[in-house]
Amino acid sequence: MRLQPPNAVPERIGFLLLPRFAMVAFFSAIEPLRIANRIDGRPLFEWDLISRDGEPVIASNGMTLAVNSSLHAAPKVPSLAVCASFDPESCIDDELIDWLRACHLEGCVLGGMDTGCYALAAAGLLNDKTVTLHWECLSDFHAHFPRVDVVESIYEVTEEGFSCAGGSAAIDMSLDLIRRRHGDVLAKQVRDQLIHEHGRRPASRQRDPAIPQEPMIQRAITLMDTNLETPLSIRALANELGISWRRLDRLFSRHLAMSPQQTYLARRLDNAYRLLSETPHSIMDISLATGFASASSFSRAFRHYYGSTPSQLRQQAVSNHA
Repeated sequence: MRLQPPNAVPERIGFLLLPRFAMVAFFSAIEPLRIANRIDGRPLFEWDLISRDGEPVIASNGMTLAVNSSLHAAPKVPSLAVCASFDPESCIDDELIDWLRACHLEGCVLGGMDTGCYALAAAGLLNDKTVTLHWECLSDFHAHFPRVDVVESIYEVTEEGFSCAGGSAAIDMSLDLIRRRHGDVLAKQVRDQLIHEHGRRPASRQRDPAIPQEPMIQRAITLMDTNLETPLSIRALANELGISWRRLDRLFSRHLAMSPQQTYLARRLDNAYRLLSETPHSIMDISLATGFASASSFSRAFRHYYGSTPSQLRQQAVSNHA
């Protein structure tokens, strides 16, 4: 799944399955590659399944999957995905860290699926890099690995590595690989076979949280949406609602698992995304319309939230309508 293609076809990809790995993410990554092989009539992709000891691995759903090799008997591959899910830190020890570091030194491009990035970060291989993982783990991951730029996007692919949020996001990452290696036509044929209507781009968000049926939160969000260009302070927002800012903070934490500040920023950036995608307004005008004092501060916030810059999204929108 590396950005640049390897020298040979079929392209080999390794999957390290850690105990309680997410089977849905693993199969979502494999199936597009299998279908691409069938449609093209030749093996474009091959994969090797690896476990710590070479023994079958029990997934988070209780099913057991056989593998091809252990860590120390694993073949060298151009790319390797670490597949994990619940409690990934319980699987990390010195042996695994040393093995991942050795793979990196040998030129293997490493990636994480679902919570696989925990192992890579523990090995010190993600410092100052941008990655994604399942949204439930974002806050905990950031607290443990503050030097890693973690974003809530569907997937990330760079020269240094790749990552995806797990679940169906692995389909989109594999479709992106097929498209980059073998063209849009084959990628669309695979997507049609999967009945996967829209191939999501990396900047797509993992989730769209619904507004809870809590009157005070609904009123607060209405105030946020009507004050995007000149955002209110949280104290001013609470004053408008006639409650203390501490109570407002507790309400948002209880019902949205987000602070009012995080929610406000998210709604400003969601509006910016729509304007960038659907209107010809300049990036500077959009930054001002969504409450940012400069294009640079807007670009930083947008990239951290979506995993791509406003200019990259604008270029993508233009190419999609070309």
